[in-house]
Amino acid sequence: MPDAWFSLSPMETGWIVLAAFFAGLVRGFTGFGSGLVFLPVAAQVLPPFGAILTMTLMDLFGPLPILRRAWSDVDRGDLGRLVLGCILCLPLGLWALTRIPPEVFQLAVGLLALAMLGILSLGLRCRGTVSRRMVTGIGGAAGALGGVAGLPGPPVILFYMSRPLPVRIIRATILLFLLSYDVLLVGYMGAFGRLEPGFALLGLLMALPNMAGNMVGGWLFRPEQEHFYRGIAYVLIALAALSGLPIWE
Repeated sequence: MPDAWFSLSPMETGWIVLAAFFAGLVRGFTGFGSGLVFLPVAAQVLPPFGAILTMTLMDLFGPLPILRRAWSDVDRGDLGRLVLGCILCLPLGLWALTRIPPEVFQLAVGLLALAMLGILSLGLRCRGTVSRRMVTGIGGAAGALGGVAGLPGPPVILFYMSRPLPVRIIRATILLFLLSYDVLLVGYMGAFGRLEPGFALLGLLMALPNMAGNMVGGWLFRPEQEHFYRGIAYVLIALAALSGLPIWE
């Protein structure tokens, strides 16, 4: 596994560029799923912290074209509680990541993406009344999972998929929480001494294809055809997750 992104082969770099674009496309469709597409691919050629840093900086800029519409739709109370939980628990996940071998990280990312895809496809949802404290706890679970595997989305996505809210509010709240996570992660990685310039530059470069994917996805998205776009997103997530499993070796 290369120590820096510039030692990647042209084919490996090409796959990362494609993963960045399709990750943006999925996020433009659904407001989530960027990491579920990008990380299983990136983890095959980048070390864990490098893959997460690349994705984080890419995600900071990729959603910019659709932020204005998202901010007008977001549930701001829930967003604040989710971010608070993430602030508290994200450092714990990053600490755990320092103890995990790269091959375990790659396998975990692929399996987690497939598990999330299975849960969404089967329509499994959280049930019952959720208090404000529980929303903060969901944000904490997302922060811990985001730190150790770079995938903060599953707890928040499962929570919101069960709520009787308009699609636009669900999509906007998830999107803005994930953007907040990205900002927090950059700060915490700096505190952990993991802001490596090479991977930071790669993340900034990947923001370009990712932003293009977000723009295309946001332009194509129609709330009344949500199931169609979600189906496309699920196929892309499945392909990315399966590509990172050792069954192909």
